[in-house]
Amino acid sequence: MNFAAIKTQAERQWQWLENPSQPLIQIGTGTCGRASGADKVMESVRKTLKKIQVMARTMEVGCIGMCYLEPLMTVRKRGHPPILYGNLTSAKAADIISRFLLDGDPCLELSVCTLGEQSSNGIPRLQDHPMMRKQRRIALRNCGLIDPTNILHYIARGGYQGLSRAVQMEGAEVAEVIRKAGLRGRGGAGFPTGLKWELTLKEKAEAKYIVCNADEGDPGAFMDRALLEGDPHSVLEGMLIAAHAIGAAEGFIYVRAEYPLAIERLEKALEQMRRCNLLGKSVLGSKFNFNVHIQEGAGAFVCGEETALMASVQGSRGLPTPKPPYPAQSGLWDKPTCINNVETLSNVSAILENGAEWYAASGTEKSKGTKTFSLAGKIRYTGLIEVPMGTTLKEIVYDIGGGAPKGRKIKGVQTGGPSGGCIPASLFDLPVDYESLAEAGSIMGSGGMVVLDQSTCMVDVARYFLSFTQAESCGKCLPCRLGTHQMLRVLEEICEGRGKPDYLELLRGLSETVQKGSLCGLGQTAPNPVQTTLRYFLDEFDRHITDGKCDAGVCLPLFHYEIDPQLCNGCGLCRRKCSTGAIAGERKEPHFIDQAKCSKCGICFQVCKLEAIGIH
Repeated sequence: MNFAAIKTQAERQWQWLENPSQPLIQIGTGTCGRASGADKVMESVRKTLKKIQVMARTMEVGCIGMCYLEPLMTVRKRGHPPILYGNLTSAKAADIISRFLLDGDPCLELSVCTLGEQSSNGIPRLQDHPMMRKQRRIALRNCGLIDPTNILHYIARGGYQGLSRAVQMEGAEVAEVIRKAGLRGRGGAGFPTGLKWELTLKEKAEAKYIVCNADEGDPGAFMDRALLEGDPHSVLEGMLIAAHAIGAAEGFIYVRAEYPLAIERLEKALEQMRRCNLLGKSVLGSKFNFNVHIQEGAGAFVCGEETALMASVQGSRGLPTPKPPYPAQSGLWDKPTCINNVETLSNVSAILENGAEWYAASGTEKSKGTKTFSLAGKIRYTGLIEVPMGTTLKEIVYDIGGGAPKGRKIKGVQTGGPSGGCIPASLFDLPVDYESLAEAGSIMGSGGMVVLDQSTCMVDVARYFLSFTQAESCGKCLPCRLGTHQMLRVLEEICEGRGKPDYLELLRGLSETVQKGSLCGLGQTAPNPVQTTLRYFLDEFDRHITDGKCDAGVCLPLFHYEIDPQLCNGCGLCRRKCSTGAIAGERKEPHFIDQAKCSKCGICFQVCKLEAIGIH
């Protein structure tokens, strides 16, 4: 079957999906959905359909981005707009299916929004939801809407149109389109993608390689995982376009083994592509030949660095090597190699389909397009978002993320993972682009964004991220191996109440040494969380060292809990929840805490409805 016939078949299938003759139930079964119970919801739906004897189809989709509402389910029924439901349990899902499909009651009280252009009885559309209103979804355009295991769904929504155009062009022309679009690498450094392709193309060699870096290792980051689980074909199409542009006939997807669902869906996608003449010899009837291999990584953070990654692909220990030569000159098996990350490649397919001008219309002068972020931490709406470059931190945290829960005050945000920095709330007017974040002492990184509130100790945040990079250091170079170890020891002593005033200058000196002397990006950026917390949250370091206090109540040796007898009504809730028996008191009388027994777990602080328990 040629591609035109496949596209016709895909469009027919999609038309049915948009207006199904029988009800269709879609459930988000990405990793986030499964962790929240999506599998149980799917089982409950299927049992309910069998019980009520209604003919309906069930379908798995990826993550739509509203992770705080998982598990999520969409019900499509003729005569109604598709309705999305969230925070489901097996019982709630069964109730919705019974009432909606049997009685015609759409259960509006359990709904979140509608999908598409129609609203229903006051239910907002997806694009009108507070979390979605300021987003522009390019990389995430299909996530949560299509079956990621069905190539026809992807094709029906414009998939492989970009590749069809690319194979009719010369490689240099394709690279020029990407250069004009202004796409920069979404893996962290922000190097111009078109320029990287041009440099690789210019190299003369009997073989070249394209590599997709899917080794997502930053704490709190899940953008690549969600993309591969929810829309693998967008990444693979981008990979084929890149391969054609640089003249490569073979590629590798380096994905961590901790992403089994992503690997499963990639394997399924590759199988479907071969059947549709989208892989192998004469792709889409052209002279372009290409094959892809999946290489599972063992979870070493350093293998996100391109030279270490290539060593791992070749079967060697993942250790970084000095540059130059750069991969474009000498990469896999000493051949020119182009390495792009998951999000970068997902944008490529959309650019070739819609044009460079279309993509460049979003963003800033130097940072074009959009950027995905995994929004996590102390924030109301956690999940996966995609916003135009230049969107401010304030818009992301408050307008999209909904601010901090329980009325708490937001202290700052950490961007860029262990290689990034902590930006205070006073700088939230900062536009999110490569240059602005770098000026503030942080980086874009792959897109992790962790929101920090008043319950966060910034000294502990610096200690946490440094402990991660120190543990993940390959140990090859001395500044990183020993420098991060020494910095971590200093931070641990501060958190334990043994810090000295000269420790701050010691930290600054060690940071500079590690930064300037390390071989690769892991060590060169490891001090960033420490440097930015010293820069913006110096008062917290001073409180730890001078006063022996952790105002956030995180560093255990530096605080204790006390019950205010003026506020305590003796309800006994804290006493019943205390696992160590540290709280005592008569009913309806003020209680007290035995500090010798208190483990400082904080459960009493959390459950007290009168705010009678304070941190001292």
